[in-house]
Amino acid sequence: MLLYLVSFLVLFSFIVIIHEYGHYYFAKKAGAKVEQFFIFGLPYFNLNKEFLGWNDKDGTRWSIGYVPIGGYVKTLGAEDYHLSQEEIDEKYSKEEQNFLINNKKYYQKVLYALGGPLANFLSAILVFSLIFIFIGKDITPFSINQVMKDSPAEKAGLMAGDKILSIEGNKVQSINDVSRYIRTSTSNNIEIIIQRYSENKKILVQPKLVVDQDNLIKKKTKKKVIGIVVSYSTDQMVKKQFGPVKAIMLSTKEVYFVCKQILIFIGQLLTGKADISQLSGPVGIAKMTGEAAKLGFLTFVTFFAYISISLGLMNLLPIPLLDGGIIVLFTIEKIIGGKIKKEYLEIYGRIGLTFIMFLTIFALYSDLFI
Repeated sequence: MLLYLVSFLVLFSFIVIIHEYGHYYFAKKAGAKVEQFFIFGLPYFNLNKEFLGWNDKDGTRWSIGYVPIGGYVKTLGAEDYHLSQEEIDEKYSKEEQNFLINNKKYYQKVLYALGGPLANFLSAILVFSLIFIFIGKDITPFSINQVMKDSPAEKAGLMAGDKILSIEGNKVQSINDVSRYIRTSTSNNIEIIIQRYSENKKILVQPKLVVDQDNLIKKKTKKKVIGIVVSYSTDQMVKKQFGPVKAIMLSTKEVYFVCKQILIFIGQLLTGKADISQLSGPVGIAKMTGEAAKLGFLTFVTFFAYISISLGLMNLLPIPLLDGGIIVLFTIEKIIGGKIKKEYLEIYGRIGLTFIMFLTIFALYSDLFI
């Protein structure tokens, strides 16, 4: 339990700090004043007591807190977003108004909001790239070793000895790719390209759902299977290392794939087609983090990259209080050519808070009872 807690706090804190640094970077680029960058703390529930701090040459207070969870960036006037221009004139001098993020150009404000998610995506690309450059990608040859009797694979015509080339248009390079692409497929008939002897064939397989224990999240989930056993064609694992450019390209493709699958899952949730047992909240993520830590540093940093992608993408959703919701506000103001009324902002904020609370409770319910 202690391993789960410590691993989760370390992972979550670093992801949030990276996210907040993205906001900090673009706020500085826009010429806004960043009053504070707080590491290991939150601006709520009195969790922002400073343990150590210093001021940089630009007047930003860099603070380290006592609680190893999260972090935040405070820009000048961010809490006064709802104020009218008259109220801003009363509170801030003309010189101070030049440093308000809310007074910057539209594209600068959008970049400021995008900065956090962008930092999350870039950190994941960096992790994947370093792995591809220094450790390499598994390309060990493999083939279908066994086709289960009366399985979807047998009915579709797959045979032992077939080499899988692609699944749903995704190139298959490792054994892990097989289960991954089958599991994440949204099609009722999965397209599999195989090589049988010297001929390539396209086969459509209708998968079936089975309930199985997921060792990473420690609960039973539904997953798609087609009834095959794959095995390596050699006794020695083969890993291919890539140059920086190719590694970055592969890493970017991986980030895109993960984002696509998350958006598909969200769409299935909204239409009632998703398996909610696959939804994880804080408890589930803490369990997965602990299990990843048990498996070693490489697994842990890889898991870090995937969670960083998830956090970045979730923050881009057009939900009030999230970065995507803030971009929506900036865009509306750009269209109407002025400030949104305070009462509308309050309603907008309540909608966002209600949605986030509902989603958190729903995820916790999935963690504990499903």
